[in-house]
Amino acid sequence: MGFKRIIVKTYVDVNPTEDPNKVQVAVEKVLGGIPLEIIKDGDRKRLVGKFEGREALSRFYDLLRREQILDAARRVLFNGIQENTICFYLNKQVAYAGHISFSQSVGESPLGPIQIEIESDNPRAVIDWLTPKTG
Repeated sequence: MGFKRIIVKTYVDVNPTEDPNKVQVAVEKVLGGIPLEIIKDGDRKRLVGKFEGREALSRFYDLLRREQILDAARRVLFNGIQENTICFYLNKQVAYAGHISFSQSVGESPLGPIQIEIESDNPRAVIDWLTPKTG
């Protein structure tokens, strides 16, 4: 393993029409038991989570293999590298169904996406671990 440190953060807006518990379930179905808290900013609610360690990505790791989307995921993750952080978005409704569908930051998902940031001392090694080359 070419990385020592990994911190996973997630941010997801909870719309007024959404049940916060269902939004939490959507995040848990792709990230496992990451601790989440609701942050209120005026009328806006947001679920925020942070977890340190590779275990934070074990569910995501397994889903990538089950869905057989390693190559596509690898491209998305490499495109999301910004210095020591990998940033990407997942469709909230698809996550609730227990699947992975990458999304854009705005406009693609009517209820908004799940934003995930992975901080590491070696983001490329994290991507190689999550999504090894298949060909």
